[in-house]
Amino acid sequence: QVQLQESGGGSVQAGGSLRVSCAGSSQMNSHYSRYCMGWFRQAPGKEREGVARHLFTSYGGSLTYYADSVKGRFTISQDNAKNTLYLQMNDLKPEDTAMYYCVAVGGTCPERAADFTYWGQGTQVTSPH
Repeated sequence: QVQLQESGGGSVQAGGSLRVSCAGSSQMNSHYSRYCMGWFRQAPGKEREGVARHLFTSYGGSLTYYADSVKGRFTISQDNAKNTLYLQMNDLKPEDTAMYYCVAVGGTCPERAADFTYWGQGTQVTSPH
């Protein structure tokens, strides 16, 4: 069973940076030649939204999606030697405040959150006014 565990959340002033981590990427790499990992976020009273997702392949190909609201500010990456997926968040804004969830699924990247097989418990990111 693949288990994902987020860490690195916290409270950062607007304009600051955070890097959240997700342990479990090497498990996906071991089970699938092609898989999708990414991040969703959810703020109280708001619908869950996809932040970023990336298609990882055994041959080195890549395909990345970022929500328009985070393009140019957030970057997704992985380090399988450290069993970790990262989301680097720069120039944080109050609207980025949410619980951030690491997600994964074998195969190509789905569009719906419900189609991701694996979910972490989330890590809170807060950027106060």
